[in-house]
Parts: sequence; C-alpha cells; structure tokens
Amino acid sequence: MTERRTARRYDLSLPIIIRIPTERQIESQEGKTRDISTRGLYFVIEQDMEQGSELDITLTLPAEIMHGSEVFVRAFGKVVRVERRNEDGTARMGVAAVIERYDIIRGEAARA
Repeated sequence: MTERRTARRYDLSLPIIIRIPTERQIESQEGKTRDISTRGLYFVIEQDMEQGSELDITLTLPAEIMHGSEVFVRAFGKVVRVERRNEDGTARMGVAAVIERYDIIRGEAARA
C-alpha cells in the first residue's frame, strides 16, 4: 500500500466526541483518537460508521499539555475509511477521517 499522507501524524490518544448529522437527529458517540494531523485523524469507537459520513468532531486537549486549561478543537470532516478492530476481546471500529475545517475553542463552549 502506498503512503498517501502529506501531513505529519502524531500518536495521540485523546478523548473525542463524534456527532453524525442524520435526517432526523444528531447522534453522538464517544471514542479515542489514535493519531492526528492538521488534515486528518484516526479514531476508535464502539459503534458502526459508514465511509462517506459527514462528521462533527470535538477533541479535548488536556490541561496538562495546554499549560493550565483544557482546549477544545471542533472539527468538521468526512469518513474516508472504516475497519473492524478487535481490542482486548472487544469489537470496535477504526475510522480514518479527513478534516475539512476546524476551530480552536477554550473553555466549556465546545461542549454545547
């Protein structure tokens, strides 16, 4: 398989909230990132997800690495790859997504 990444990836395990807009409502799921760059991320969740799905993502950068207070990154993107994973005997979904745009938000405003 040919490497197609153009941005450097960082191995980071961060809490993530994924919102998937649907016709009737917005479903919310929680997971953890595995790696992240300015153009995309890979995360693991328990629920199924489809390639091509639009995503509303909130990442939490902990106070320990942000020198004092949590910082939230609100990103919008699209699923480009989904793969089934087995971690510690539990079935999970590994999801690669491209980030189309993002905003950095300090404080509790991102959780709304």
